[in-house]
Amino acid sequence: MTNKTITNFKNKINGDLTKDKITVLQINLGKKCNLACVHCHVEASPVRTEELTPDVCEKLITIIESFPQIESIDLTGGAPEMNYGFKPLVAAARKYHTEVIVRSNLTIFFESGYEDLPQYFADNQIRVVASLPCYLEDNVDQQRGKGVYNKSILALQKFNELGYGNDPNLIIDLVYNPLLPVNNNFALTPNQVPLQASYKDYLAKHFEVKFNHLFTITNIPVGRTNLYLEKNNLAQDYLQFLEDNFNQATLPHLMCKNQLSVDYLGNIFDCDFNQMMNISAIANSSQKITLDDIIDQHNLDLISQIQTANYCYGCTAGSGSSCGGALI
Repeated sequence: MTNKTITNFKNKINGDLTKDKITVLQINLGKKCNLACVHCHVEASPVRTEELTPDVCEKLITIIESFPQIESIDLTGGAPEMNYGFKPLVAAARKYHTEVIVRSNLTIFFESGYEDLPQYFADNQIRVVASLPCYLEDNVDQQRGKGVYNKSILALQKFNELGYGNDPNLIIDLVYNPLLPVNNNFALTPNQVPLQASYKDYLAKHFEVKFNHLFTITNIPVGRTNLYLEKNNLAQDYLQFLEDNFNQATLPHLMCKNQLSVDYLGNIFDCDFNQMMNISAIANSSQKITLDDIIDQHNLDLISQIQTANYCYGCTAGSGSSCGGALI
């Protein structure tokens, strides 16, 4: 691949991305996780100890209670179920009938002390978004660790027994992401619609597993993904590939448009990737926005301009990529 200079993302879009009305509050509860996946942009693992503090949890509950415009509380990690504040935040959101999304690795339900969580999820009508980066065992275990695939299938079967995939109030979605590249023969994520059909056919035929939607997500060059790319001298070429496949039509649908991303310390970002790169969200006064600002001013929409970086090409390449899968 020709070693061209990457175009600054802001120049590519001829200016700034502007924020829409905030309807999604995504909260990273911490870095603790029972897995250490090779593509994890959060760099979570069993040895990480960082997690939400009681003070930050209380402020987030105040915000959930104060802003009916929030349609979804999106809990992530690490394994969100392992980190402080998980159940209090679920309870606060469900009290106001706000949708709760939990981004689960599925294997957590086989860890000691977490076996009751599938029933808890069903009782609270939590929407599960579960990582299953392929419907084939070898590809999943290669990315996420030996034995993860089989545990994931068992967890999906348990969720099906509880009504997930059948009851319209019990939604379970799966997430596909490609294997990390071994050379510069890169490829975009497959078309989401036919890949979803393949997932559904294979999982139903072999395991009688049902799910609602498949989300295809691009590997963004942040965290362990970027460390891997740099180690294999692929980082520049991969970013160039993403820029070469930039799609202007994805811009109005980006997840950063209507989302606030909050870390376990209470810092606020436009998206989860900016959170990992410590690029804070900026209020109209050009100051970092805080949870206290939102509470004191009783305004969830203090941000007009979204902070961007060149890894934003990952969300805008091809059909686009977001926490909800393809954008167009």
